Amino acid sequence: MNAEQAIIKLQEIGLEYGPKLLGAILVWIIGGMVVRGLKRGLSSMLDRRGTDPTLKPFLLGLAGTLLRVLLIITVLSMLGVAMTSFVAIIGAIGLAVGMALSGSLSNFAGGVMLLLFKPFEKGHFIEAQGYMGTVNEIQIFNTILKTPDNKTIIIPNGPLSTGPMVNFSREEKRRVDFTFGIGYGDDYTKAREVLMGLIKADSRIINDPAEPFIALSELADSSVNIVVRVWAKGSDYWGIYFDMHHKVYEAFAKEGLNIPFPQMDVHVHQQN
Repeated sequence: MNAEQAIIKLQEIGLEYGPKLLGAILVWIIGGMVVRGLKRGLSSMLDRRGTDPTLKPFLLGLAGTLLRVLLIITVLSMLGVAMTSFVAIIGAIGLAVGMALSGSLSNFAGGVMLLLFKPFEKGHFIEAQGYMGTVNEIQIFNTILKTPDNKTIIIPNGPLSTGPMVNFSREEKRRVDFTFGIGYGDDYTKAREVLMGLIKADSRIINDPAEPFIALSELADSSVNIVVRVWAKGSDYWGIYFDMHHKVYEAFAKEGLNIPFPQMDVHVHQQN
């Protein structure tokens, strides 16, 4: 091939691939600007939603990576590179990795869901997966609980995000339920008055969303049971719960009201 033929060949290649190359360069530049704009928009949206600071960088990085991969595939396709096999290989690799790490990916996805939808936050007291404790830390793969006796419980986020959960701290107000027993023959009206007096004397008990409720709930085997339901702030729940039992024990004894306990009568018969 002489010089003239080489020049002609280069011209043909330039005419054939020049527009494609120029278009690919333009798409790469414009696509990069679009990717940066989408990431800024996503960042603003996450800020408005109050997304956890731990999760935000990861989501932005993941979104940026996916958009860059799509941009690279688009540019290579414009240059005439066959992407079908390439995409198939990537899909097969992703499937293999996903199957190998199915448990970890499940926990990872659960962590993302927990941080996005926030069914609980750090400091909340929850019950889940058979455990109760205060949320100490929400990680990507696990949630760390601290029990009242200072044990550390590590729960994987996968089952935590899909299983039932009780959040004791989410609502500002909670109802405190009691059951007190008096003996058969004791004056129920007096017992009710004593209980109502103790309730009114406790400033932590509130009348919203409902007034204190007292009723005779059960004629049990050895006691007449009285149910008491009052409302309080969540932070006062346990203080009221323990204090009320103490006060009722002392007040019932002072007023001559018996607090029954299980008893068994044993009769001994002597035979000649």
